[in-house]
Order: sequence, then structure tokens, then C-alpha cells
Amino acid sequence: MYIHIGEDHNIRAKDIITILDKESANQSELVEEFLTRHKEKVMNLSKNPYKSVIITYDKVYLSPIASGTLKKRSSHLNIQEFL
Repeated sequence: MYIHIGEDHNIRAKDIITILDKESANQSELVEEFLTRHKEKVMNLSKNPYKSVIITYDKVYLSPIASGTLKKRSSHLNIQEFL
């Protein structure tokens, strides 16, 4: 299954490692360091300030969609889709 993460981008649910809200990402030194080290893989999908950070195996997305909304979208998935 694919999840819409903003700006006409859909990613496979099983490729998602984590979804972080902006506040958690900004308050964590580890996340800040991770984003700095992987800045060539960061894709900003938001024209306004982003609301969530989505980390996949290949890229890091800054999404205009709130992490709670993304969680609701992914909660409809069947566990078999992640295998």
C-alpha cells in the first residue's frame, strides 16, 4: 500500500522507517545530526514550514502533513503489507 505524504508524493508503507512530528525532530540532537549528515537525501515537500519528518530507506521527506494524519492513514494497513 502507498501513503500520500504531500505534494503528489506517495511512498510505499513498508519503506517507512519512522514518522516524526516537527517538535520531536527539532528537540532531538540525534535527529538534527541525522538530518545534517543526510542532507543530500532530504526532500522538502512543503512550501510552508513542514509538519513532519518521514524517514525511509532511501530518502528523508519533510512533509506538510501532520504526523497524526499520516499515522491515521497508515493505521488502515494490514500487517501483511509490511512483510
